[in-house]
Amino acid sequence: MLFLMPRQARHAPGGLIYHVLNRGVGRQDLFHHANDYAAFIRVLNDVLEIEPMRVLGYCLMDNHWHLVVWPQRDGQLARFMQRLTITHVRRWVEHRHRVGWGSVYQGRYKSFVVQDDSHLLTLLRYVERNPLRAGIVKRAENWRWSSLGQLFTPPVAQLPRIAIASWPIARRRDWIDWVNAPQTTAEEQAVQQSLAHNRPFGSDTWTRQMEKRLGLGPLRRRGRPKGITNEDQ
Repeated sequence: MLFLMPRQARHAPGGLIYHVLNRGVGRQDLFHHANDYAAFIRVLNDVLEIEPMRVLGYCLMDNHWHLVVWPQRDGQLARFMQRLTITHVRRWVEHRHRVGWGSVYQGRYKSFVVQDDSHLLTLLRYVERNPLRAGIVKRAENWRWSSLGQLFTPPVAQLPRIAIASWPIARRRDWIDWVNAPQTTAEEQAVQQSLAHNRPFGSDTWTRQMEKRLGLGPLRRRGRPKGITNEDQ
């Protein structure tokens, strides 16, 4: 069977790309069973119809989720994420009859800008192989609650597929096999450093430019993990 991947747009217009993440409060589970995952997918689809956003990739895990998005206008990310989280929280607490029981998420979502070169491919690979890294599945595409998994999952009534936008950089031809191959320690540490320190994810030069542009103080680095180059494309 042939699975069609999203088309690639080498010179598509747009601004910065963001890796967006949020977790359940106290790292408690957001999703307990398939219906919970499906409910979030429906919320995401509903919000996309109201607040259009280019989604490049996503993955839902039991106590957190990842989105890789590419806004087209200033302020679009904030509006989109506010609607997404508010809608999901409202439906979550109403379904469980837990109104007034406290927070669902650990706090405001985290977002990190990503350079649109091999760093973006590294990030998308990291996001889509989350369930494989966690030992939940034997192949990343077997996890239906991700941008990769939805390509390999038969359509289910009343469960929309999230439209994946064209990427600004060519996808590797061996993408699925590459996602399933182990990431190097350097690659994982590079992404995790961005998450841990709320920093842009890109080359040293680009990262310094983004820190200045976004008003972030420079991070005192103890030695940036190596191993991510344009040759990785």
